[in-house]
Amino acid sequence: MNSAEQSIPVITIDGPSGAGKGSVAQSLARQLGFHLLDSGAIYRAAAVHALNCQADIEDQNAVLATFETFRPRFEPGNSDIGVQVWLDEKNITNDLRNEETASVASKIASLQAVRQALLGSQRDFQRPPGLIADGRDMGTVVFPDAKLKIFLTASAEERARRRSKQLKEKGITTTMQRLTQEIQERDTRDMTRSHAPMVAADDAITIDSSTLSIEQVVSKILGEFE
Repeated sequence: MNSAEQSIPVITIDGPSGAGKGSVAQSLARQLGFHLLDSGAIYRAAAVHALNCQADIEDQNAVLATFETFRPRFEPGNSDIGVQVWLDEKNITNDLRNEETASVASKIASLQAVRQALLGSQRDFQRPPGLIADGRDMGTVVFPDAKLKIFLTASAEERARRRSKQLKEKGITTTMQRLTQEIQERDTRDMTRSHAPMVAADDAITIDSSTLSIEQVVSKILGEFE
């Protein structure tokens, strides 16, 4: 990283799925006028593309081969719809949120070569006046020199409840037991992978959002940033 990049402030928000990272990151980006990086969307878009290419998800080389035609495009949304993701001129935003995509994204994100291949494209998001980076290894790997690092978490049960509510709003029914189990399995996979596991950076501030609103979490982070 050159000196110019070091002068551009970055706030990283890491943590497990369902902790509220996306909503918090978008709110911070709007309030501070910063750029936004949803790293999870990059991995999910890569997962959608790999599935579209019918690649063997268990085969690292097969997944990497799909990157030759992987050209995602991100467009900022408003407070209601969030970041919009396009692939091959098709809006795939809704596809990013289904359970199959989430599962595949978690699997390919555990592959070191995949993470390395997507590292540079993530760092390119660091542009003036600043960046809010949302992910799982933003503060530990992608932006280790970030001005402020947040590790946002919540209980598995609370995250399952939030996910259930989102799915019901889309007309999708499931059980809390299944959602909780899937979340716990994904947490274990993300925290125990050999490369860039999901852990709080040594200098990160941990915030538990289980009983906090998005506004309360944002207020806490802004207080730390000032």
